[in-house]
Amino acid sequence: MNEKMYKLGFIGGGNMAEAIARGGISAGLFKPTELFIADPSAPRRELLAGELGIAVSAESAEVVGQSESILLAVKPQKIEEALQQIKPALDPSTLIISIVAAVSTGFIEKQLGPGVRVVRVMPNTPVLVGAGASGICQGSAATGVDMRFAVSIFGACGTVATVPESLMDVVTSLSGSGPAYVFYLAEAMTAAAVSLGLPPADAQLLARQTMIGAGRLLEESEDSASELRRKVTSPGGFTEAAINTMASQRFADIIAAALAAAVKRGSELSR
Repeated sequence: MNEKMYKLGFIGGGNMAEAIARGGISAGLFKPTELFIADPSAPRRELLAGELGIAVSAESAEVVGQSESILLAVKPQKIEEALQQIKPALDPSTLIISIVAAVSTGFIEKQLGPGVRVVRVMPNTPVLVGAGASGICQGSAATGVDMRFAVSIFGACGTVATVPESLMDVVTSLSGSGPAYVFYLAEAMTAAAVSLGLPPADAQLLARQTMIGAGRLLEESEDSASELRRKVTSPGGFTEAAINTMASQRFADIIAAALAAAVKRGSELSR
C-alpha cells in the first residue's frame, strides 16, 4: 500500500463539499494541505484552490489514489459513474464516506467490492453556515474508528445523530428536508402578514428574525419545544387563538403526513 498524501479526498466539489471542508479546517481537524478535491468544473477548482488552499484535480481517480479517506459528494444520478471512476484506484485501506442522498451503504459496497468500509451521512443545507444536522450510519465493514472519524467531520459543521441505516429515510424526511419546511412556514407567515396589511419588507424582516430567534432560544434553553410553546401561549391571548386555530386545522397531522410522504418517496428512490 502506498503512503497517502492527503487525509481526506472529496469526489465532487460543490457547495456541501466546500462547507464540510471549511468546517473541518476551521475546527482544526485538517490543514488545507491535507485535503484534496476532485471536480470537473474548472471555476470550482479555481475557487477551492484560491480561497481554501486545497489541492484540486479534474480526475477522481487521482484524488482516490492519494487520499486516506474519500467523501462522496456527487449528485445521486451521478453515483454509479463516480463509483466506476474511483474503483480502479481504490485500495482496501480507504474509507468511503457518502453524503449521496438515497444511496445505501449496501449499494456502494456492491459497486466497489467486498470488504469496502462505508459510512453514510445525511447532512442538511445549514451545514453551509456551520449549523447542520446530520444523521450517520455504519456500513457492514465500517469500524467504530471510522464512525468516530466521520462524526468528527460533521460535528465540525453542526450536530450529529447516529442511527441504524433503516432509519436514514426518516432522518432525511426530518432534518434533511426539514429546512425547506421551515422556509415554507416563513413564506406562509410573511404572506399572511402582508394580507393583513403589514408592508412586505417588514413582514419578511419580522418573519425571518422570528425564525432565527426561536431557533436560537430552542438551542439555548433547557426546555423542550412543547414547554417553550406553552410559556409563550398565555391563556385567552393572541397566541392561544392562533395555536387553537392551527390545532383545529390539524396542523400536527399535516406535518406527520408530510414526513411520511417524504419517507415513502425516499424508499422509492433508494438504491
